Amino acid sequence: MSDNPLRPLRLGTRRSKLAMAQSGQVAEAVRRVTGRPVELVEITTYGDVSREALAQIGGTGVFVTALRDALLKGEVDFAVHSLKDLPTAQPEELVIAAVPVREDPRDVIVARDALKFTDLPRGARIGTGAPRRMAQLNAYARAHGLDVETVPIRGNVDTRIRYVRDGELDAVVLAAAGLNRIGRIDEVTDFLSVDTVLPAPGQGALAIECAARNADLIAALGELDDPFTRAAVTAERSLLAALEAGCSAPVGALADLLADGQIVKEMRLRGVVGTTDGTRMVQLSTTGPVPETHDQALALGRDLATEMLAQGAAGLMGERAH
Repeated sequence: MSDNPLRPLRLGTRRSKLAMAQSGQVAEAVRRVTGRPVELVEITTYGDVSREALAQIGGTGVFVTALRDALLKGEVDFAVHSLKDLPTAQPEELVIAAVPVREDPRDVIVARDALKFTDLPRGARIGTGAPRRMAQLNAYARAHGLDVETVPIRGNVDTRIRYVRDGELDAVVLAAAGLNRIGRIDEVTDFLSVDTVLPAPGQGALAIECAARNADLIAALGELDDPFTRAAVTAERSLLAALEAGCSAPVGALADLLADGQIVKEMRLRGVVGTTDGTRMVQLSTTGPVPETHDQALALGRDLATEMLAQGAAGLMGERAH
């Protein structure tokens, strides 16, 4: 690298416990592949300090803008994002150098009395900040004769779980990946099958981003890239972009690999969009060859979005995000 090879690389991270945990794990991996020390630079984002609902303060990007500004100003060398927080449009001056192997993409429930989702009592109050989760949980409940109420909440993992511990809510929905990364997966009382709730596009995956001008660093960080994870999240985010939906829209998507024994044969992409009360849903899937290029992964998502729009998906998303 053109700069002093002994200078620590500066990794920009949000200050939350989860962000610090996942950035620490990435820092360790980057030390291994570059042989250079890595220091964490904590950056406060608007999404961290605002108590407003995410949909009100702009949805996508509220956790990302400050990190990207620091990258562009050269205050940090690279940044780690939760991929599901990234806007689908990529700025030209920045590049996602690596998408490491994905964590568990599923949503989970932390409920009182170690209850499973289907065992919750009638009228159970379930907290989540995501219209996507509300739509699918309400749709599942309706289809299976369950009676639940989804309650909008915000806050970090501690805050959300405390609602259950304090008896304000019967359960909260969280991402398995986040709980895994902070060592609290043992508090989960139920893993929600992706057949019940499709995760957010990119859920469980991280994006390691740096300035496009830093070719040496891009090459070094590329060692951490997992091509299958990258193809999957590219397809999921392409679906999201083609539906013109931000991260606060009720869109779920998951691309997974279908294998015959040890041989990966195809990639399946599933997408869902629905009204938050769960009364109207469009859910479709498509299967094709595993994408070998960025453009093929984009096309997989775009094609499924086109089919979903043809079935009325646009009308289910409320405010269109632009």
